[in-house]
Amino acid sequence: MSESLTGVLALAAITVGSLHTIAPDHWVPFAALARAQGWSRARTVRITAACGFGHVTSSVVLGGLALFFGFEMLRLVGERMEAVAGLLLIGFGLVYTTYGLRRALGAHVHGHHHDHYDHVHEPRTMTPVALFLLFSADPCVAVIPILFAAAPLGVWQTVLVVGAYELATIATMVALVLPASAAARQVRGRWAGRYGDAAAGAVIASVGVLVVALGW
Repeated sequence: MSESLTGVLALAAITVGSLHTIAPDHWVPFAALARAQGWSRARTVRITAACGFGHVTSSVVLGGLALFFGFEMLRLVGERMEAVAGLLLIGFGLVYTTYGLRRALGAHVHGHHHDHYDHVHEPRTMTPVALFLLFSADPCVAVIPILFAAAPLGVWQTVLVVGAYELATIATMVALVLPASAAARQVRGRWAGRYGDAAAGAVIASVGVLVVALGW
């Protein structure tokens, strides 16, 4: 009986992990930044997978806390975090757009990029870290009931369910990001090279607005 229930919960975790990842905020930012920053396919996969892991881990931690502090309270906390994550995505997009415009206009006026944009604190260098923190602050509340149901079955059963959710989420993110980034690379031209960062930031901010407006 417990084995069949574990299988059902694992299937539910896979379904939740896959379906909630279809939302554009889970893959559009990576595709836009991969095109703007010229990430290789391997680098795109690594960054996407790392951010997916942070996203999954925050969801699992929230579910674990719910076991001790109660489902309803942690559900409300998770929903509040999801709402804030949408605003953070907007902020990230606007900041990156500003950086892209400064970089583009600086190159247009002076004919080259200032060294200021090339040192260790350059936004391009910090972008993967910022994305990881952003996705870690955005848990999936829908998985909490599944973890609640799996916990009484035992540690290994719970680990199996968590693993299924994690693999489904990360795999779906990567599966969506790779073709999207490949399509974005087809956008060429001088304007794309100069204003690529600004355009990527604008796309990310727009996705954030959509997420907040629709309550995803």
